[in-house]
Amino acid sequence: MANFSPLPWAHTTNIYEVNIRQYTQEGSFAAFCSAMPRLKDMGIQTLWFMPITPIAAKNRKGSLGSPYACSDYLTINPEFGTLHDFKTLVNEAHNLGFKVIIDWVANHTGWDHVWTKSNPDYFKKDTVTGDFKTASGMDDIIELDYDNPALRKAMIDAMIYWVQECDIDGYRCDLASWVQVDFWKEARPIVDAVKPLFWLGEFDELESPEWGRVFDASYSWKWMHKTQEFYQNHLPLVVLESLLAQYSAIQGASMRAWFTTNHDENTWNGTEYEKYGNMAKALAVFSCTWDGVPLIYNGQEMPMLAKRLEFFEKDVIPWNGQYELHNFYKTLLSLHAQHPALRGGDPTVHTFRIRSTDDAHVFIFLRRQGIREVLVVLNLGYTPKITVAITDEEVSGEFKNVFTGSTHDFSSQRSFEMTAWDYLLFEK
Repeated sequence: MANFSPLPWAHTTNIYEVNIRQYTQEGSFAAFCSAMPRLKDMGIQTLWFMPITPIAAKNRKGSLGSPYACSDYLTINPEFGTLHDFKTLVNEAHNLGFKVIIDWVANHTGWDHVWTKSNPDYFKKDTVTGDFKTASGMDDIIELDYDNPALRKAMIDAMIYWVQECDIDGYRCDLASWVQVDFWKEARPIVDAVKPLFWLGEFDELESPEWGRVFDASYSWKWMHKTQEFYQNHLPLVVLESLLAQYSAIQGASMRAWFTTNHDENTWNGTEYEKYGNMAKALAVFSCTWDGVPLIYNGQEMPMLAKRLEFFEKDVIPWNGQYELHNFYKTLLSLHAQHPALRGGDPTVHTFRIRSTDDAHVFIFLRRQGIREVLVVLNLGYTPKITVAITDEEVSGEFKNVFTGSTHDFSSQRSFEMTAWDYLLFEK
């Protein structure tokens, strides 16, 4: 069972990842603030900012370096502005009703982090070179040594600093399972004693179950990769059902974050449309309605059909002012936030796989809390047009199509038509 319980707002929240460097031409905290009213209208609730700390110069990749190669845990990257600028952003975000979490890179730092001079014993050593140990072959970062109690205390103190100084609401912990789990068990209650936080860990709980007992939410990496394989290799739908059954069997209060892209995926593996093609929007519907927390990467609302953002250089999101999927996401995120049957990690909410006349291609599920129900229908097949009928007795009565407002009485009319990769979303 989980050692910690998510905060009440975590059960209905969503997460929007912000790449400050690429969000605006200015690439600053101040410039980002102008986007917050639009994001608020779109239904975003939690803003996750990629690392806000300065970037190491030694062994830097590209001209600007990786935000995940920190040079000081206690200062702001001047590329983005000042500490005052970030405090102003957090204050404005809170005034608009957002929660704010920041990326925390606990496993490693850049080569010229201030600790390499002041506390070299905080780092692992390479027995061959006698120098600091690079992190899993990535030559711009070096690994910290969590067998050192002094390092643990310094890391916890640094995390407390941002809570006290800027009133943040949580952490997205980079490569959380690369840091031994007992550190997180030690750190969380100490940091939470300052202010109870939301903890999102970058790990898949199917592979790292112990970490799931510490974090409120974790990544669904296996789902993300398997859905890409499903689409590109024409796999049978049963492979996705089997994987979801494994996720659903996880015990405890932890939740999954469902997503189709993020900063790593977009840059290195392709946009969601390169990976999933016509299935991308159906997967977005899934991410916002299955049990857990929806996670969106900046630019998906445009959408970025083929734009991969550079990681180590300035490469601004090509906003065109249209935000074509703004209302699409607004509908999904508003329903997720407001409907009791879509609460993540709530034992009073039950999820049913609904059977139909085409279970080989159509994935249907019902989420229910008491008498409140949401019905999701996803056609995950290439056939241009199909007719499908629900055969499962769990579904009955009149439902409203959330996107169109039209009604459908499933007691009298069990069938409906769908196009390839189509989606239907109903509220009872």
